[in-house]
Amino acid sequence: MELKARIERSWESGEIDTEAVHEALAGLDRGTLRVAEKVDGEWIVHAWLKQAVLLYFRIQPMQEGSYGDYRYHDKIPLKTDLAAQGVRVVPPGTIRYGAHVQPGCVVMPGYVNIGAFVGAGTMVDTWATVGSCAQIGRDVHLSGGVGIGGVLEPPGARPVIIEDGCFVGSRAIVVEGTLVEQEAVIGAGVTLTASTPIIDVTGHEERVYRGRVPARSVVVPGMRNKDFPAGTYGMPCALIIGKRSESTDRKTSLNAVLREYAIS
Repeated sequence: MELKARIERSWESGEIDTEAVHEALAGLDRGTLRVAEKVDGEWIVHAWLKQAVLLYFRIQPMQEGSYGDYRYHDKIPLKTDLAAQGVRVVPPGTIRYGAHVQPGCVVMPGYVNIGAFVGAGTMVDTWATVGSCAQIGRDVHLSGGVGIGGVLEPPGARPVIIEDGCFVGSRAIVVEGTLVEQEAVIGAGVTLTASTPIIDVTGHEERVYRGRVPARSVVVPGMRNKDFPAGTYGMPCALIIGKRSESTDRKTSLNAVLREYAIS
């Protein structure tokens, strides 16, 4: 609570407590602090930690650095001591300082940005990106080219959250604080924003969600017609076509899940 007060005072006054900022970033890097966490079934956002990240950008100077033959010019160093943390990073995969990746994670040539949290056993596949402050659960698979958006401002805004056991298909995009609840399956090419209609079409009448995918849902890209002055046009949406069955465990591929619903 003292650290929180120091960060908030720095944010409001403009007189930055650099020691507090560095302490907060070190906590995010170690995983002892998180931008968002689930408390009694609800996700709570710690805006002061986002403020700490933004203050860190202000106080850090631009500097040149290198890792072997790799050269960079930036304000934020890369994460170190990966072997001791039990994390595998395949070149040129990148984890920025201030992100926490739990043991057993594999980061292929993807990217994990500052403030993010990635749970144990998760795969960040080739060219997948985990944006700033995104919260990724345990045993998640982010397939090739997945884009998980970063949400830094406003500080109180919910980051993108992918809960435990989810599978996110290739080239899917999840942004603007969307919550994907545990063990959901997001099909290839699905785009989820805060305003995207997520339509459950499994019942006699549609049920529309926005900003949240219910647990164990199987989601594929869809279109729905909308009238404009110039005519009627198809607008993108996402369709919930079923629920992941109890027999489909977390290791089962997206293709196997979609076969249950006769979706090619």
